[in-house]
Amino acid sequence: MGERLTMATAPVVGLRELTIRGVILGGLITLLFTAANVYLGLKLGITFATSIPAAVISMAILKFFRDATIQENNIVQTIASAAGTLSAIIFVLPGLIMVGWWTGFPFWLSVAIIALGGVLGVMYSVPLRRALVTGSDLPYPEGVAAAEVLKVGAGVGGAEENRRGLKMIVWSALISAGYAILAQTKLLATEAARTIKIGAGATTVSTSLSMALIGVGHLVGMAVGIAMLTGLIISFFILVPWQVGLAGVTPASDLSELVSTAFREKVRFIGAGTMGVAAVWTLLKIIGPIVKGVTSAIAANRTRRSGQGESLALTERDLPITIVFGTIVVSLLPIGLLLSAFAGSGVIAGAPVATIGWSLFYIFVAGAIIAAITGYMAGLIGASNSPVSGVGILTVLGISLVLVAIFGRDLDPEASKSLVAFALFVTAIIFGVATIANDNLQDLKTGQLVGATPWRQQVALILGVLFGSIVIPPILTILNDAFGFQGAPGAGPNALAAPQAALISAIAQGVLGGNLDWNLIGLGAAIGVMVIAVDEIMRATKKGALPPLAVGMGIYLPMSLTLLIPVGALLGYLYNKWAERTAEPAFAERLGVLMATGLIVGESLFGVAFAAIVGATDNDTPLALIEEAAWAVPLGLMVFAGALAWLYYSKTRKEAAAPLTA
Repeated sequence: MGERLTMATAPVVGLRELTIRGVILGGLITLLFTAANVYLGLKLGITFATSIPAAVISMAILKFFRDATIQENNIVQTIASAAGTLSAIIFVLPGLIMVGWWTGFPFWLSVAIIALGGVLGVMYSVPLRRALVTGSDLPYPEGVAAAEVLKVGAGVGGAEENRRGLKMIVWSALISAGYAILAQTKLLATEAARTIKIGAGATTVSTSLSMALIGVGHLVGMAVGIAMLTGLIISFFILVPWQVGLAGVTPASDLSELVSTAFREKVRFIGAGTMGVAAVWTLLKIIGPIVKGVTSAIAANRTRRSGQGESLALTERDLPITIVFGTIVVSLLPIGLLLSAFAGSGVIAGAPVATIGWSLFYIFVAGAIIAAITGYMAGLIGASNSPVSGVGILTVLGISLVLVAIFGRDLDPEASKSLVAFALFVTAIIFGVATIANDNLQDLKTGQLVGATPWRQQVALILGVLFGSIVIPPILTILNDAFGFQGAPGAGPNALAAPQAALISAIAQGVLGGNLDWNLIGLGAAIGVMVIAVDEIMRATKKGALPPLAVGMGIYLPMSLTLLIPVGALLGYLYNKWAERTAEPAFAERLGVLMATGLIVGESLFGVAFAAIVGATDNDTPLALIEEAAWAVPLGLMVFAGALAWLYYSKTRKEAAAPLTA
């Protein structure tokens, strides 16, 4: 039997890539997705991944053009995903209103904060591509899923493989979207949770019934799944019961509220400490590949300047490193001007040079570090599931400590408020770096798999940032005028919670006011050190791995968001073991990847539609047919498990085991 190209290995060469129509289409999708994400994130506390829905919409539209290519579709999804991800700035900017520094969102100032942070994120991620994408074995679940969608849509691979692959994506997407729709009608549950007593304390066992999380788990693999499960066990079966026990449980206690408060106000800070130590360790381990990536980029730039640039493969041509470094340095100038607006009055006027100087240095250094950390997170579990709010916590801690070192803590309330606002301002810029680097490396992974030219994709990323920075402030203004934010002066009864912004603002106030509980963060750091030691022992003895950053994520994130990832990882492991015994193991494994991709696609597309319906009706539950019913949980669990069993052990196995006829 001769060698046959599969969807994973077929060459994907196209002539058209960064086109005007692609940029326009990406911009239009950006308007839709960014608006939906900002609204949904502030109103319901959730956002959806924009990359795969953008790829699907792009393919549907560009199919009408005969000369459309897979690379052009990739550019469209790159623009839209960058802007959609940038909407996570809502985790910080509303804090400036909550602390009483702003009364609204000044348009050009907000645009500048978002755009400068996003552009820095793109620039910092350019050399990281060589270190964390082409030079690593990180799974990048969403990047791989987006690439598979684009490949199947473009007909890459044999006719029979493509037919079965498309069929597999459609079936799993329909199942995923179908469950999400039924859950919103309230006929099935969106989440299953039960609060139980453990010794003197209590905990809550919960999971969101999300097919997309199963898909992510399948794609990330067992090592990450086990690490996240380890973090989850530490968090909800050790730390949460301990903290609830310290708070005191009485017969009249609302256990679920006690557990929620313990996790939100105590355990998440422990998780942030673990993530901080794990992030530093991870950075130390990947610093070699990063340096190698930078030197490789410098060498590529020399090759271009010597007139031998054509010898570089298209798929290895990044933005010239001189432009990257130059843009980073030039971006610090307007950032300095923005920061100087704070230095003209208030307590900062007493030390403007030190404040602005140290803040710029912090942005420059912390931006580079956080770009590497969030990029690594995206490689581990995907951009949608990365705990970027945890990175925001670490960022605001850092800049708050810088301000404490300059001004101390013995300040009057007005001076303290100005420093809190300044800390949030700096955090917002670095948060832009974090969110974009987190998303960009996923997009660059997709580009690698479909044969994209990196520098064109990096230009598209910048365009996506610019589109998003223009769209986000007006939407924030509309929501602020209509609802306001909880905790802000004059907020009404229907004010938006914006929980991440409230948490990050509270941390800045805690550090500058001297009332932050550092013992919690220290405990988390100690846990991080122990996990690192276990991971190193396991690697040295070749008994697997326990990625410390994934353990930290498991501690920091709610169980409802993490429990199904290890379940999906186990299902993927069992399926791949079966695939190894088939006549076409590579094809069988690929169908499993496409099935997992479809689970993400279906729920993501429904997320777009649901956001539009919520916005049009101004109703949190626009599809509800009945009130909450007790039977919705057991019924939901049975339907959810049954649908997965049918997909994995009937539909996918049947397609994979059937002999290929083409």
